[in-house]
Amino acid sequence: MTDQAAQQRRLTTREAAQRLGVKPETLYSYVSRGLLSSERVSGGRGSTFDAAEVDELARRGRRVRPSASEEPPAAAHAVPVTTGITLIDDDRYFFRGVDAVELAARYDYEEVAHWLWTGALRPGTRFTAPPDVLAAADRSVAALPPHSGLTDRLRAATVAAAVADPLRFDLAPQTVIAAARGLIATLVDALPLAGDRFHRPGGSIAQRLWSRLAPRDADDTSIKVLQAALVLLIDHDLAASTVAARVAASSRAHPYAVVSAGLGAVDGPLHGAASGLAHRMLTEVLERGSAGAVVSDHLRTGRAVPGLGHRLYRGEDPRARALFELLAQVPSAERALDAARAVERAAARDVPVHANVDLALAVLSVSAGMPIDAGETVFAVARTAGWIAHALEEYGERPLRVRPRGQYTGPRPPQPLP
Repeated sequence: MTDQAAQQRRLTTREAAQRLGVKPETLYSYVSRGLLSSERVSGGRGSTFDAAEVDELARRGRRVRPSASEEPPAAAHAVPVTTGITLIDDDRYFFRGVDAVELAARYDYEEVAHWLWTGALRPGTRFTAPPDVLAAADRSVAALPPHSGLTDRLRAATVAAAVADPLRFDLAPQTVIAAARGLIATLVDALPLAGDRFHRPGGSIAQRLWSRLAPRDADDTSIKVLQAALVLLIDHDLAASTVAARVAASSRAHPYAVVSAGLGAVDGPLHGAASGLAHRMLTEVLERGSAGAVVSDHLRTGRAVPGLGHRLYRGEDPRARALFELLAQVPSAERALDAARAVERAAARDVPVHANVDLALAVLSVSAGMPIDAGETVFAVARTAGWIAHALEEYGERPLRVRPRGQYTGPRPPQPLP
């Protein structure tokens, strides 16, 4: 067999697992972690793997078996989730094989979202909220208590948009994509305007979102930063909110319910809300004039320093690096950017640590005078496109395949009635 033929040959799951010396469950964990790619068998069940890619993984010696605590017991059922959306490898990440940072430098959020859903790039793509859907979302958002946060409003707008869409149960790809375009526009347009604005501006999602988050108008460079943040945050493999979204899609929930599931997970302080903690920390650094003192306070009280480190990257989060480079071109961001770098230096005195995207979002929100939950809002709006991409994948899979089995640890039956 020639080298070219070997490269083109596809391996079955069993063949690939044998070649790597692992179980099929471990093989699929490599796929979910971005170490391998796979393709579904046309018209059948199972997946195939590129022989050259499997051999390269074997040569690199990257048999990254789960630790003893991660290895599923024999009685448990592993749930492999194959996806062709995001690959994270060697401190870089890719959307459908294309470098995400390069995409963010060249295209708007709407263009990348549409390409991720359809495979077609349409320059100048813009998302518009259907009038009746937006009206329903406006009423729901206006009915919330005054102290409601921005992401509370996103959740309310999502539910209202679902009720207003009679086609929400149609899971045909073109219907789902049309709903997604309208929903993302509705989420942004239903947010209250910031500052003394009275009229809803037009333009891109980034321009419209800025008017909801920042009290003052943005220059072109600032919009470029927000535009890049939206693209960079569209997806990041199987993060907690994405898993929640895929579970919902696996049950054939409609796209609005899928987004609602994702928004529920985003609310956690260890996921989408993490940028708010970094925002609060940067504000304190600027007020006190000392990153070292703030870092020391976090460590003394047993709290992790927000905005630092990411389990999927050995070095700096590429999303943070890209946003920091853009923020360096915004004069009003200089103080917040210096504070973020000072935090990074103070925390890395003994052990190397690197900034993650939450710290970059905090620099943006602090420097632009945005509220503390602005970063979480940017994250949620951006990730909505990714959740829809995962839903489209999951709708093409066997229903209810995402069904892990619990490991019962309670008392052995039979037990007496209480």
